[in-house]
Amino acid sequence: MSELLSAPPAIVAAGVEVFSTALRAQGADVTDVDWRPPGFGRPADLAQLALDPRRATANRTAVERVLAAGSVLVDVRPAREVLDVDERTLLHSGPPLTWEAASGPMRGALIGACLFEGWAATVEEAQRVLAAGEVALDPCHHHRAVGPMAGVTSPSMWTWCLEDPVSGGRAYCNLNEGLGKVLRMGAFNEEVLTRLAWMRDVLGPLLSKAVRSRPEPLDVKAVLAQMLQMGDEGHNRNRAGSLMTLRDLAPAIVAVDAPSADVADALRFIGGNEHFYLNLGMPTAKLAMDAARDVPGSTLVTVMSRNGTEFGIQTAGTGDRWFTAPANTPVGLFLGDFGPEDANPDIGDSSIMETYGVGGFSMAAAPAIVRFVGGTVPDALATTERMYQLTLAENPAMQIPVLGFRGAPTGIDVLAVARTGWLPQINTGMAGRVAGTGQVGAGLVQPPQECFEQALTALAEESRAVV
Repeated sequence: MSELLSAPPAIVAAGVEVFSTALRAQGADVTDVDWRPPGFGRPADLAQLALDPRRATANRTAVERVLAAGSVLVDVRPAREVLDVDERTLLHSGPPLTWEAASGPMRGALIGACLFEGWAATVEEAQRVLAAGEVALDPCHHHRAVGPMAGVTSPSMWTWCLEDPVSGGRAYCNLNEGLGKVLRMGAFNEEVLTRLAWMRDVLGPLLSKAVRSRPEPLDVKAVLAQMLQMGDEGHNRNRAGSLMTLRDLAPAIVAVDAPSADVADALRFIGGNEHFYLNLGMPTAKLAMDAARDVPGSTLVTVMSRNGTEFGIQTAGTGDRWFTAPANTPVGLFLGDFGPEDANPDIGDSSIMETYGVGGFSMAAAPAIVRFVGGTVPDALATTERMYQLTLAENPAMQIPVLGFRGAPTGIDVLAVARTGWLPQINTGMAGRVAGTGQVGAGLVQPPQECFEQALTALAEESRAVV
């Protein structure tokens, strides 16, 4: 018995080879087996899509549009001027949502927005206004916009305005507040409201003048491509992207005719905000995925998004229709004394990054991300390798150095997800379950399988009606 206990452990490894290679390097006895999760979906639906004569051409059309799309920063404007929203409307992340169904961080962000806009003087009044339906709620995605975490965007908030020079499409996102106690994480205290007022009165107008004064628009897609070469993955790690954006915008910012103290505060805020670029990367991904909308017969996923209660996806072949299921709770690393019981279910439009093929899909480009979201470097490499099995193409513009500059896995295929049983990988921040808490950690999460089951059935039904 003592000999058995002292012998090296015998390990059976399933999946990507990087796991067994790493274990062997540590002296373990490893046996590789060819295994993968079972697929899902009704056989009749799988067969219908597999045999649909439109599918190959439709998917090629959709993914080529994704890869061709560009993204340049053309303006910074208040939401009320560009998002076609009423003065008493709040946009939010994820699929459609009611106040009654809203989670803690979403409620916190909605309350904070009401206080910020002056629609309520107290928290209790804001809750009453929202519960009574006196403020309309609508998803950001319904307005060509995206918002991280709660994603709450109110009429007075300034938004990045990005354009695809290929299709002429537009996409929008609010400005990033930084980390910690912030509205998007559900916090709404005086610190949060003071920062939002400064962003409205100082930062937004200054950025607007700076962006408009540039001789050429900032190529935001090019920045994203460079980020992957510099150790960012574009979702939870944006250090290089934020610094490059600061480098490119700083000359125009300092040239704005504004008080020197305001210019200094703006540069200090941007320089200290490692996630500043995220709110530019998200509408860049949104532009690309919107370019693939409404391609009959295509099984490509155009949206993955969550509102803290439900996860929702959309596909190129089914247009604006949402397929939703209860959101999963991320697993990862926590800040301070927070633990798993403090984390809210998955929330935010920022999974548009994974829909585009970066973020969790390109974790191999940013192995340091595991220090923020959990896991190991081999996990990051294996995740990207696995995502290639779920996607329709490799994006030549988004190259991953450690994989020999292979293009990022791009264009999630509903049929491939169902056949393999593997679900897309997302890395994300975690908001506290209780309104007002703010961020409690960061981690990894996957969409609920039910979303893809519903999409599979809907695509098969559409195919039967046409083919």
